[in-house]
Amino acid sequence: MCTQLIALEVKNPRNMKRHKCSKPLQRPTKIETQCEPISGQRPGAAANQRSVRLHNTGVARGTMAGVSLAASEEHEMTKIERIGAHSHIRGLGLTDDLTPKASAQGMVGQIKARRAAGVVQNMIKEGKLAGQAVLIAGQPGTGKTAIALGLAQSLGSDTPFTAISASEIYSLGMSKTEVLTQAFRRSIGVRIKEETEIIEGEVVEVQIDRPATGTGAKVGKLTLKTTEMETIYDLGNKLIESLTKEKVQAGDVITIDKATGKITKLGRSFTRARDYDATGPQTRFVQCPEGELQKRKEVVHTVTLHEIDVINNRTQGFLALFSGDTGEIKGEVRQQINAKVAEWREEGKAELVPGVLFVDEVHMLDIECFSFLNRALEDDMAPVVIVATNRGITRIRGTQNMSPHGIPIDMLDRMIIIKTVPYQEKEIKEILKIRCEEEDCEIQDEALVVLTKIGVETSLRYAIQLITLANLVAIKRKEKQITIPDVKKVYQLFIDEQRSQKFLKEYEDEFMFDEGTDTMMETS
Repeated sequence: MCTQLIALEVKNPRNMKRHKCSKPLQRPTKIETQCEPISGQRPGAAANQRSVRLHNTGVARGTMAGVSLAASEEHEMTKIERIGAHSHIRGLGLTDDLTPKASAQGMVGQIKARRAAGVVQNMIKEGKLAGQAVLIAGQPGTGKTAIALGLAQSLGSDTPFTAISASEIYSLGMSKTEVLTQAFRRSIGVRIKEETEIIEGEVVEVQIDRPATGTGAKVGKLTLKTTEMETIYDLGNKLIESLTKEKVQAGDVITIDKATGKITKLGRSFTRARDYDATGPQTRFVQCPEGELQKRKEVVHTVTLHEIDVINNRTQGFLALFSGDTGEIKGEVRQQINAKVAEWREEGKAELVPGVLFVDEVHMLDIECFSFLNRALEDDMAPVVIVATNRGITRIRGTQNMSPHGIPIDMLDRMIIIKTVPYQEKEIKEILKIRCEEEDCEIQDEALVVLTKIGVETSLRYAIQLITLANLVAIKRKEKQITIPDVKKVYQLFIDEQRSQKFLKEYEDEFMFDEGTDTMMETS
């Protein structure tokens, strides 16, 4: 991209010479990396000794241009995935014709609500529902948030999805309208297309020479080939560091972006499949590229409007993307960015990707926020806004007026409403079964029936919380499965909301500052 607005161009490139080519290969000097050099030659074996050669990161040793180099070890980090309340949700569980399945992708029940969400999903994908508002209303524990997250999973990673709680907008460091504006801008993506020149080929040889004194710039040569040609490139210091960082060696198939100097390793060539007796699981074998070494490739970048806002807000705006300290963004900056994006759309260089903004507990917004949303939803760059609430007729925050769901009537008039209903007993049983699989807990059928009864009489959330607790009790008894005594024990140790109210009512005279208890019990 060649515009100064989003400041993505790297200036002061350093030329990299090559033989048999008229155009220089450029490498940006702005990016600094420090890595240990690795060998570009494959390890050899003596004639009188059979060696088992392992192709894995960090174990090969070799020589290159007369200098002995050792590969740096790479330590594999263990990925830790925590289990959340909705981590079992994979989608809406719909067929191609938007017919909800009884149980699919972690979703159970709520047939009408899921079908309505499927219609919304299709309209979002087609770009027909931008700037609309959807309200998901229902009793507590009926899967409102699960439907919204299932919609996000169904849309995929290409569609921006921002989830916030209504209480997050109240901050001392930022105004309420600024928080909402940033959330809106995070939910609008810009898909920018550009053509770049790349060099793609199989590495024949990598030679790196370092001065004998140990000081000074390193130089080297890189030989690339396709099925039709072979070319030698002279390497600069920066490109040598990139090759070292990517652990490029002979036999690898790589691509080099001429505009940025980025090196991408595609895999190992099939012609080198027998170089090693054993390979790591991360090793991929690909065909040697065909045709010319230099090719033109269309690259698609997807960024959000908020990211462009932050980058252009101040000099160190790019660093603010990682620190999160964005602060207030001037309206003039946003107007200039909107104008530039509109210009790109007219020229065919970019297209807007309307995303989804999900606001949970929307009844916590006050009258000023609702007034802002009324105007923001009418903007041509507004995302689809999905809100959820479990309130009935209640007071609008900031006023003394009562309204359905705590939302002003004029705002409700702009929304399409999806309702959720309480789960049936068999649906609760299926959800508990799915949660047991998600939390890797084995449970007996009899214990599952008892847990389902608890979920019907108390709440689904309380029954789900008892799964992990009962599993810990079973592990302490050195049992592999959760049994009825385990469920009963945790049920007695941890009381639910109804038993808590009964306990408070029984001993209300012994608690301090116990005012208005009778009123609370009557309303509950």
